[in-house]
Amino acid sequence: MNPRKAAIIGCGFVGSSIAFSLIQKGLFSELVLIDANRDKAEGEAMDLSHGLPYIAAMDVYAGTYDDVADCALVIITAGANQKPGETRLELIGKNVAILQSIIPQITSRPFGGILLIVSNPVDVLTYAAWRLSGYPAHRVIGSGTVLDTARLKYLLGEHLQVDSRSIHAVIIGEHGDSELAVWSGANISGIPLAHFCQLQGHNDYQGNTKRLYESVRDSAYEIIRRKGATYYGIAMAVGRIAECIVKDERAVLPVSVALGGQYGLQGLSLSIPSIVGRRGAEQILEIPLAPEEQQALTDSANQLLEVIRTLNLP
Repeated sequence: MNPRKAAIIGCGFVGSSIAFSLIQKGLFSELVLIDANRDKAEGEAMDLSHGLPYIAAMDVYAGTYDDVADCALVIITAGANQKPGETRLELIGKNVAILQSIIPQITSRPFGGILLIVSNPVDVLTYAAWRLSGYPAHRVIGSGTVLDTARLKYLLGEHLQVDSRSIHAVIIGEHGDSELAVWSGANISGIPLAHFCQLQGHNDYQGNTKRLYESVRDSAYEIIRRKGATYYGIAMAVGRIAECIVKDERAVLPVSVALGGQYGLQGLSLSIPSIVGRRGAEQILEIPLAPEEQQALTDSANQLLEVIRTLNLP
């Protein structure tokens, strides 16, 4: 396995934006672009390669599934786009079928790296990819709520007039309408969020947190309504996940992972804080939750379980 080689399957807005993000970070020396439309992959590779003299030595090219064999990371973004007014879960039928055509192409090669699912609905597709691939669970992860968490930190930073990098808060559950914010553990550099809000003169804690959560939850719909698709934010989020894997950072990120009893849940993948390093999701963390948060997580899981039961997975 080449620890500095990655492949992106799907060269639409999301896949090409992720390629750009990875190139900017200089994480890899070799990046393969794969798409059902070979011309699209070749065009994106050409366009990206023309900027390499200003960044770092790197080989970017359109390839085939044979090229994934020695990759450290394979990122799947292929799938139908979310249309205005369409939920992520409504994409499931179309995108599971696409995934069922892609996974055998990867498993038929001696791929030993990490499989990162970005296509939506990401939690359901991550679970499907794990079941279809037969790989160990820690090697099949999804981008989860890494972007949603960044959105929450950004909006909190704007609300509180503080650097978003000083904010420690997380969105968990489904990357979608049933996701939840873990307000009980949120803090600003160790200062509990509720107390920090008081310091900043924000006294309507319940009203403000409800408004901020709804803004995070509905962000994708608002962006899609205005510009047709979201891709820059997820590209940066995936770049962060890739960085954790390549550098073996063992950072904590809310990636989508297959649960085996954590939080009393199993038989699905959910976005849960996990230690992410070279081996993928190296440890799923059971963070403290308030009773109402645990119930919301269970409710979110039940919605996804209903969907998963309709799929014909091995």
